[in-house]
Amino acid sequence: MIRTEGLCKDYPLYERRVDRLQEVFPFFWRNREKKTHSALRDINLTIRRGETVGIIGVNGSGKSTLLKILTGVVTPTRGTVEVNGRVSALLELGAGFNPEYTGLENIYLNGTMMNISKDEMEKMLPEIVEFADIGEFIHQPVKNYSSGMFARLAFSVAISVRPEILIVDEALSVGDVFFQTKCYKKFDEFRAAGMTILFVSHDLSSISRYCSRAVLLNKGVMEAEGEPKEIVDLYKKILAGQARNAEGGAVRVQAGESAGGEGTWQEAMDRNPDLLEYGDHSADIVDYGIFDEKDELTNSVVKGEQCTIRMKVLIHRDLQDPIFAFCIKNRLGIELTGTNTLIEGCPTGLCRAGETRTVSFTQPVMLQGGEYLLSLGCTGYGSNVLQVYHRLYDVCTFPVVSGKNTVGYYDMGSTVEVK
Repeated sequence: MIRTEGLCKDYPLYERRVDRLQEVFPFFWRNREKKTHSALRDINLTIRRGETVGIIGVNGSGKSTLLKILTGVVTPTRGTVEVNGRVSALLELGAGFNPEYTGLENIYLNGTMMNISKDEMEKMLPEIVEFADIGEFIHQPVKNYSSGMFARLAFSVAISVRPEILIVDEALSVGDVFFQTKCYKKFDEFRAAGMTILFVSHDLSSISRYCSRAVLLNKGVMEAEGEPKEIVDLYKKILAGQARNAEGGAVRVQAGESAGGEGTWQEAMDRNPDLLEYGDHSADIVDYGIFDEKDELTNSVVKGEQCTIRMKVLIHRDLQDPIFAFCIKNRLGIELTGTNTLIEGCPTGLCRAGETRTVSFTQPVMLQGGEYLLSLGCTGYGSNVLQVYHRLYDVCTFPVVSGKNTVGYYDMGSTVEVK
């Protein structure tokens, strides 16, 4: 259904505004070297009929650029692209929608843009409205919609035109969990019907569960393709700085070392620029990281496997029995689980000024697949009053990759028997 050979996309870089004139009057800049950024480099990809292919990679790896080329929105610099089949794409939320039009008017507008007659759209209309499930808002201007309502209507239109190839770029991330479940159920129906689906997602659980194959992009290069779990594992290593990158070279991080020897564990984490940090700094959390069951640094964990949350704490003054803690929240800020050395009955003793203590919490991960926030803390009781030495609230995010989600936040690990 889709084939690319030697696909490249370069974007010119301008140091000054006047340099843009070279695109209009190139004869004035014959001897000036043009600077470019390679968003994609030599992409060779074949996608067969009926496949559900996930594309993953860090931000800036070229995922969205590739999808835009496949849908004809962007022209490649070099290489060939062959797309065989009717394409419906959801690249940006509400792309092609007129904010002043009602939802109903935008349905017909999108049909016109896809060269579908009004009579055909009228036949599809009941299904579109039913799937979107936004009630009377279908008659209101879409500028008044919430992001979730936008997602419902846009996705409903995209799937109802019966495409042979469906391309989705992170459009489901704004919908609620019920709508996402509804969409993925639709994916299963499409796969059974032989539709080809190509989608970009940072939800590694969805990639593992719904895709027949995954493609990993890294710095514009197609790093690997294959079974979703293998590609997700490789992606995790790249995130942690452990795998060979597009320029070559490899770095392995052992549990007792900082990343790259001179770097830090936290450099591999998805750090939160808006974290809440406070304390009297009698001690400082100077490094932290998440390690998988092989004790390798990672920024995502697999449901059902062991993981270790580890932090290094630099002691600035003598502290008797400091308490080290972690907490995990969901995206709504609800505290789901956590513990500390006091609760666990782990004595920490006297920590001398100038010492660095490494604290490790190891446990099986039974959280449902999804995105979570990690908080870390170091406190203690001075004069029988709790003192906060250093706290890092929501210091980083990490996904839990799951092939099966049960109800709620936590999987009890049930076994089922029916007689």
